[in-house]
Amino acid sequence: MRYSERLRQRIERTGSRLCVGIDPRPGPDGVEAVPEFLRRLVGETAEHAAAFKPNIAYFEAMGLRGLEILDELLDGMPDEVPVILDAKRSDIGETQKYYAKGYFGKWKVDAVTLNPFLGYDSLEPFLDWEGKGVYLLAVTSNAGSADFQQQQLADGRRVFQLVTELGARSGAEQRPTDVGYVVGLTNAAGVLEAMPDAPLLVPGLGAQGGALESLAAAGRTAPDVINVSRGISQGPAGGDGRGFGERAADWAATIREAYENADKAATGAA
Repeated sequence: MRYSERLRQRIERTGSRLCVGIDPRPGPDGVEAVPEFLRRLVGETAEHAAAFKPNIAYFEAMGLRGLEILDELLDGMPDEVPVILDAKRSDIGETQKYYAKGYFGKWKVDAVTLNPFLGYDSLEPFLDWEGKGVYLLAVTSNAGSADFQQQQLADGRRVFQLVTELGARSGAEQRPTDVGYVVGLTNAAGVLEAMPDAPLLVPGLGAQGGALESLAAAGRTAPDVINVSRGISQGPAGGDGRGFGERAADWAATIREAYENADKAATGAA
């Protein structure tokens, strides 16, 4: 089964497009409290999750023990929930070959985020893995995405559209790895209509303040997922007395409602 098919089935089975971000920050109890925190986070949110997205930076910041914790986490993930490793890796092809072997071969994650700006040959080591997916950074959720990603070229295209052409090239070559894109909600205005109907990983909801309406109303059919990290694992400042599962259920319902309202509006307009 291709990655996009598996993700679509998960979305249909759960009725949720929520991607639960996993960004562990050691608290007063230190690094050794993190595994239990992660066990609770995954266990309580799995039924509401279309996917999980561990961000490798938070584990690397804990040193060797952090990488051991990530290894343990990935080994114990529920089989039914796709895992997207947020690594944003970019290097020459020979080095990328070893990143791909580590992520897809050793850790067996389902998808990984990649920085495409070294060009197509830097992506190729990831494109021949059956059942796997990659998400190329297209328009990220930070303000700096305007510096390069949204700049207009002389022929009228914008830089992020060159990224989507790399995905189209992979498709034309019938590579077994599915190619999707990272598009931040905070910068999605004027971007979504130029994106192909390929899977999107959408950050920017929750703590970053992105709005769902434009994405929900875009009429896309791809298995897009919307990431929430701090809004689930940390919640509002000062705490709200709710568990991880309750917060995940609320975010999943918020996303579902936005899509349902968009469908109703489109049906009414028709």
